Amino acid sequence: MSERDDPGTIGRRVQQLRTTRGLTQKQLAEPAYTPAYISTLEAGRVRASEDALRHIAERLGVAYEELATGRPARLATDLRLRLTEAQRTLAGGEAERAAEQYAALLDEAEAHDLTDVQAVALLGLGESAIDTGELVDAREYFERAENVLVDAPLPARVPALRGRAVSHYLAGELRYAVYLLESTLDELNRGGLHDPDALLLLYASIIGPYMDMGAQARAAQAAELALALAPRAGDPALVARMHRSVARTLLAEGRLAEADASLVKAAELYRTLQLRTELANCHWMRGYVYAQNGELKLAEGELRQALEMLSAGRAALYSSQVAVELADVLHRRGKSEEASSLLRETLNDLSSERGALHSAAAHRLLGIIAEDARDTEGAEEHYVRALSLLERAGAAGDLADLCRLLGDLLRRTGRVEAALDAYRTGLGHRTAPGTTTLGPAPAQPPL
Repeated sequence: MSERDDPGTIGRRVQQLRTTRGLTQKQLAEPAYTPAYISTLEAGRVRASEDALRHIAERLGVAYEELATGRPARLATDLRLRLTEAQRTLAGGEAERAAEQYAALLDEAEAHDLTDVQAVALLGLGESAIDTGELVDAREYFERAENVLVDAPLPARVPALRGRAVSHYLAGELRYAVYLLESTLDELNRGGLHDPDALLLLYASIIGPYMDMGAQARAAQAAELALALAPRAGDPALVARMHRSVARTLLAEGRLAEADASLVKAAELYRTLQLRTELANCHWMRGYVYAQNGELKLAEGELRQALEMLSAGRAALYSSQVAVELADVLHRRGKSEEASSLLRETLNDLSSERGALHSAAAHRLLGIIAEDARDTEGAEEHYVRALSLLERAGAAGDLADLCRLLGDLLRRTGRVEAALDAYRTGLGHRTAPGTTTLGPAPAQPPL
């Protein structure tokens, strides 16, 4: 909340309300103050005390907050109630409708200079834009939220920082996304700012970029830390709905402070729902580990659970990587037809601008499946398309592996020179300085 207005603005407001109600300065002042004091206040030459403003507000028949700030008494609480409605909409996967709700809230918050509501609305617009794949718009919303929160403590700025990192990651800018997330984690942990929600959000979000960069050990560690930090809520959606209902009742009774408290609890629970979506990455990580150990049945179970945790509205960008991993496990379990169907369905939701890395992974696996089916021409087509996508994204580790697969295919079909070119390309990416290495790991929380 911003502080009360300057003396000149308050003075003009008092004078307008007094004349509207047909009161003289003497009538407004009695019995505690003098007409001269009211005259000085209305002229903006004195900064009224809180006691004086409360006396004047009572005489004018308005709420203290409305007199001090110009805002209707229930405005902030009403906006907070609508924010929880928008959060519920977004948590339910209706990103476009949530964006409309957040945009309307942002306009009102800016008109009344309510910076805390502005920040939450901008974050909601950013999350909605990520869900609909509008990554440039998402990044702008998160940057605006950071600017609004520039003076807030770091844990309060984490959702905006994390949102910006995710928008870079989904656009294929892996190293910058990891830099943003790791530097924020390091600053939190080294500074003793062990906020569980902030840390959970960051650790859950960094798993995907780590995996794409080939940093499996760091990804596994981040997954375990995220699961250790995860809140133990029963059914947050039901509890949040209860708090919203309670808030409406309290508002009707004029109990604004208690209504505010209920809405804060509801907002936290809706945020927990979004964190549960992020925690799908942790189940994906476990599925990956099981798959690496050859425990394919367990891997399939974890990966299916990860997909179920992702709502339909987020499938285009968030679940695609899990879908590719699940397809790989299905293929290894002899379910190649189901795997191919899942991959093609995933590709329908992606493009080179939205989810390039996931598209490349899907084409790579479709190429492997085609090779196993002795469809050499189809395999080569998928490998070449994956290669083009990875070159644009700069995913060096994946490029090297793909060049090996393509080289092996070309060699088996008698095109030795072309195979050698593919191998050389892969070696070049493997040895390029700075493309596959990360700096020191960020400091860890004292769990």
